[in-house]
Amino acid sequence: MPSERWIATVEDRHRSDLSNYDRRSGFDSLTGIYHSLVQFGEHQKIPTWDELDVATFVLSQFPQAKEAESRVALIDSATNRRVTYTQLRRSIDSLATGLYQVLGVCKGDVVFVVSPNSLLYPTICLAVLSIGAILTTANPLNTDSELAKQIHDSGVKLGIASPEEVHKLISTRVRTLLTSRPSYDTKQLSIEELIESCDPMELPNPRIDRSDTAVILYSSGTTGTSKGVILTHANFISIIKNVKWSVDASSSENDVFLCFVPMFHIYGLAFFGVGGVFCFGVKTVLMPRFDLQFMLEAIQNHRVNNVLAVPPVILGLVKANTNSYDLSSLRRVCSGAAPLSKEVADGLREKFPFVELRPGYGLTECGLAIFFVSHEEARARLGSSGRLLPSISAKVVDIESGLAMPPGGEGELWLKGQVVMKGYLGNEEATAATIDPDGWLRTGDLCYFDEDGFVYIVDRIKEIIKHNGYQVAPAELEAILLSHPEILDSAVIPVEDEETGQIPKAYVVRAAGSGLEGQVIQFVASQVAPYKKVRRVSFISAIPRSAAGKILRKHLVSLSQHQVISKL
Repeated sequence: MPSERWIATVEDRHRSDLSNYDRRSGFDSLTGIYHSLVQFGEHQKIPTWDELDVATFVLSQFPQAKEAESRVALIDSATNRRVTYTQLRRSIDSLATGLYQVLGVCKGDVVFVVSPNSLLYPTICLAVLSIGAILTTANPLNTDSELAKQIHDSGVKLGIASPEEVHKLISTRVRTLLTSRPSYDTKQLSIEELIESCDPMELPNPRIDRSDTAVILYSSGTTGTSKGVILTHANFISIIKNVKWSVDASSSENDVFLCFVPMFHIYGLAFFGVGGVFCFGVKTVLMPRFDLQFMLEAIQNHRVNNVLAVPPVILGLVKANTNSYDLSSLRRVCSGAAPLSKEVADGLREKFPFVELRPGYGLTECGLAIFFVSHEEARARLGSSGRLLPSISAKVVDIESGLAMPPGGEGELWLKGQVVMKGYLGNEEATAATIDPDGWLRTGDLCYFDEDGFVYIVDRIKEIIKHNGYQVAPAELEAILLSHPEILDSAVIPVEDEETGQIPKAYVVRAAGSGLEGQVIQFVASQVAPYKKVRRVSFISAIPRSAAGKILRKHLVSLSQHQVISKL
């Protein structure tokens, strides 16, 4: 039965007939819609007035003046430099003034940021949004041409780049600021200098509506090439409200968060870049990028108790020798950006029984907080991403018939709520293919709900392998492979086959000195139905992944096509 935290409510107040509504699962058999089983408390409700921007909303949640002077907001893990909430607010206000008065950045102008995580990243994000400008971010690992394409597509007026990445923007001829003063001599203005030279009291005061575009993030979406996802101020306020509810701010005042997830990605941007965690008044330790040893040192040195991670990081934590580090402060690990297998989750719980593991689900097109599961429920519902958060509804649509599926039925996950994007930038066709006329977002993920309203993500629909007419989920096979003690990482892809359509092929990263030749296929075959068996195996030094930890299957498919394949 649901815990006391989950109070059965109906989000759609206009429905007069509740006889078709299952208060246990949240499923309405008349409409085919799953409704959230919880609701916000009165003080947690999402603001609905029109004139409100996400920066103003976040800043309003900062600790009060006297407390803000001493409360630390950010710590640089490498230098131990600290920024209080008062200093952070002053920097945001000064930079907003400089962008508006010195550089002429106005409401609706697009500001492009390419930089690793830094103490200045949240300041840049919140300053840009506070003057009504639009933020677009990029991976520092992207090539010159990839960055140029994004800059052209989004119509950038001003670029902001770290000293190490600024050369990639030269060909675009976009006016560019450096994030910080470089070690080399340059006349190029930096964000640091702009903050120092501008009076925070001379703030611009544009009218910004909740429906105005706040951020454009680039995502491949459910199909096709990279597209600009338009997220409004209302989207981000809703996302942050959901984050705040799920983290349970009332018990988080003295928490220390660790940030190594990239702030250019929706995961890091919502929590840290746009300042979701600042709404709790907590301390955040920043790392420029992930490094396992530095992560362990940061947890030990700063007594970190909250870590936001992706599945490969959690896998690394499970398989690493951590005996020489004091990790006793660690209380909660949140997982997002990619599916977390049951085997990896079990491994973390076994190794760190004192740590709460909170798997989550999200995507760029509707933010990162869609489902929530408590620590106790996560243990009881292995593999579940949790229940729907307040203000979000869902459908499970059969990919063949288009019918809405009841609990236990598999189909594509559709979502609806204030977190759903406005659309894809300049791409009406892609928008229409992703958001239906009633506002339902097709996620491209195969899932099912159980009878208690918990959702289980099976895999990406476009990555499902079709073998002799049967569906094979790569994620299921990868989880089995990762349970082998000598396999460090794995990925499964489809390989075309004349007789059966497609067959599963595994790419495996093995531990140093291990053999495994001839063992992998049998290891998987002993645990799955015959049609799910891995038929081919290749060993590889590393699985290619995105910055968010998602497997880059296209890279492996391309590699497979160029390899000489031999059946084991």
